[in-house]
Parts: sequence; C-alpha cells; structure tokens
Amino acid sequence: MNDWPEGWSDDNRGNRYGRGSAGAQPEGARVMRQVRRGQGGPPGGGGYGGPGPSAPPYGQVPQQPAYADGQGYDDYGDPHGYDSGYNGGQVYGRPGGGGPGGPDPRGPRPAPNWRRRIKWTAVTVVGVLVVTTVATYFWADSKLNRDVDLSTVIDRPEAGKGTNYLIVGSDSRKGMSDEEKKKLHTGSAEGQRTDSMMILHVGGNGDTLISLPRDSDVEIPSYKGSTSGKVYQGTGRRTKLNAAYAEDGPALLVRTVEFNTGLHIDHYVEIGFAGFANIVDAVGGVEITIDKGFKDKYSGADFGAGKQTLNGEQALAFVRTRHAFATSDLQRTKNQQKFLSALAHQVATPSTVLNPFKLYPTLGAGLDSLTVDKDMSLWNLASMFWAMKGVSGGDGTSLNMPISGSSGGNLVWDKTKVKTLVNELNNDEKVTVTG
Repeated sequence: MNDWPEGWSDDNRGNRYGRGSAGAQPEGARVMRQVRRGQGGPPGGGGYGGPGPSAPPYGQVPQQPAYADGQGYDDYGDPHGYDSGYNGGQVYGRPGGGGPGGPDPRGPRPAPNWRRRIKWTAVTVVGVLVVTTVATYFWADSKLNRDVDLSTVIDRPEAGKGTNYLIVGSDSRKGMSDEEKKKLHTGSAEGQRTDSMMILHVGGNGDTLISLPRDSDVEIPSYKGSTSGKVYQGTGRRTKLNAAYAEDGPALLVRTVEFNTGLHIDHYVEIGFAGFANIVDAVGGVEITIDKGFKDKYSGADFGAGKQTLNGEQALAFVRTRHAFATSDLQRTKNQQKFLSALAHQVATPSTVLNPFKLYPTLGAGLDSLTVDKDMSLWNLASMFWAMKGVSGGDGTSLNMPISGSSGGNLVWDKTKVKTLVNELNNDEKVTVTG
C-alpha cells in the first residue's frame, strides 16, 4: 500500500525539487490555516508547486508566507494578536523602526549639560590644587632645619609690635668638596663665622631692613651656653659682632644683638655659602644693576657696570666682596641688602611661583640650606621673603645701622640714632632714622 499522499509517490513526483527530488520546481506548500498564499503570483499559480508557473526564477528567494490577518499567532488565543515584527518588514528598514537608517528607538540624545560639566571640572581642578598645596606645605615644612633654640637666650627685652627677623649669612663650608670651595673662593678656614647680619622688621607701617656690619663694636653680655647650659657672666668685654657667633653660635649672637640694641628678636634665619649659591642657580640667576664695576681676587669678583644676571658663583662673590671698597664693611652690607632684595623679588615672581620646574628646585635648595629657630613656621618664612621683596620694590626702607665713628678698627654705633630707631621699630612706627 502506498503511504505517500496522492500525487506524492516515487513514480509520479515529476520534475520537482525538495524531499529528495532533483527537480527544479518547488513542492507546493501544505495547506495551513494560519498561512495564506501570496496574492501577487502570476495567473493560474495557486502557490509554489501548484499548477502554473508559480515558482520564482532560479536563484531567487521564494516569496515568504504571511500570517493571516496580519495578527500573527491570533489563532492561539492571544486577544491582541502577537506581531513578531516580520510581517510587512517591521524590523528591518520600517519607518520608525530601530534598524539602519531609522531613528534611535530610545529617542534623541539629550543636549549636554555644559553648566554641570563646567561645575564638576572646576571642582576637580580646585580639589587637585588643594591636595597639591597641602602636600607641598608638609613636604616643605619637613625640610626646614629647626636647630636654633631661642629659649636658651636669657634676659631678653620685651617684644614690641611687628616681627623682627635676624638674618645671618655664615661662612659655613659644611658639605662642600675641595673643588666647590675652590670654585666659590670660600677658602678652607676652620670654624664658622658670620659673613653678613641683618635685622628685618615686618610691620604695619612699612618693612625695614637694617644691616649690622660684622665689624660693629659690641659688648658681650652674660649668656647661657647653648650646649653646656652653663651661665657665663659678662665682664664688659667688647669685641666685633661676628665674634659672638664664633664664640657660641646663634644663641649668643641673638643675645648680643638684643643686649646692644634693646630690640627683641622673634625669629632667626641662617644660610651658608653653598646654600646661597644653590638658591641663585635654582631660580635661574638674579638680575641686578651694578653702579660701578669692581674686582676682588679674594672673593673672585670681576664685574663691570650695568644690568646683568648673576649665577650662584657670581652672586656669592658679589655679596662677599669687601677688599675692593674703601669703606669695606659698609659697602659690602649695601651690596648684600641690594642682592638679597633682588633675590627675594625673583623668587616671588609668577615665572618662579607658577612654574613647578623652577619652584620645587628653588624651595628644595633654599629649605635644605636654611637653619631656623624652632618656632619658625613656613608662614613666617614666606612673610620674611615677601617683606624683602617689598623692600626691593621700594615699599620699605633699607639702611645700615647708624655709625658715629670707629674704635680700634671696630665701627661704633651712634647711640642716639640707634635708640630712636629701636623705639620706632618697637612701636611699629615709620622709620625716620637714616644710616
């Protein structure tokens, strides 16, 4: 018995393809209630495999069946009719669809909120600046050498208004190689002495920078040894000011200055030869105008007149020279004031402060070479440099300690003028005394 439906026996398949047939024509589709024949076929064609030329040309895709009534699986009980999206090209290229060329089904992207972006960018920048500033502060604070204890100074005068800094340039050669000593013309003397001394008064009526000649005639008072703790009674002994430092270091120097002036010293700052030269080099040199050229074989100075930029080696020679001048110590203190003010001005310029490649080397060189008192803060140090910058810019006053004459090669201070000067500083008044 033949199990094939009518017309489907092996003997009468005809020239059809499908189900193992080698024919070129497709078999007719089974009659399914949810499928209807395409209505666009040629006359006489009831479907693929039916009578008539209903098959598409060879190589083309046959027409796909469509679901009845365009409702998809409505015969399966879906009251709304599930539309798969394939009926009528609803997925690919349908207007309003999400295919290529159509609009994004998620809708148009919202316009960027520039106010929000600017806000968060500003917050991020401020945050980075705050973190960097705080980190820099603690880094710089950790590099300060707070080795001077002013609590060992006895019998101190009352503090006045404003802040007084004793700024000392020492001839310390600590850490310098023989080659560096030769290059900087420092010599190889043992011990440590003060090469320059200044009092900087920072107050509300203008800042004042006063140079103390190293050859100033002063009395060494009673003092407490900085290391021994022993009290040495004063004998009225008079000597040069820089001898006080050589005898017992910063503490005795502060004690001697306070005793001979009556001015309270709030902070102490000291820098050595190498540190001074390193700061100048780190900042890229310091521009200064030299009124009259001079030479000094002892310091290595060899300068012509006019505006010029000095490197570290030249700067050290400039501030140390005294043999080239008739009034050796007084002219040297003037040069020191002039150069230190110019250096402070250079350090405080935007080209240094805003350039990390110059700022950090300058801070590193300066802080490594400074010796300060235990109560010195970075704020105090910044205030000192800013005041020196102001003096350089003409906002303050600079002078030598008033001199009345000399005795045994030592410079004698004018007691009347010194008393007036100290009184004006203690009361934070505008200085009227000239040196």
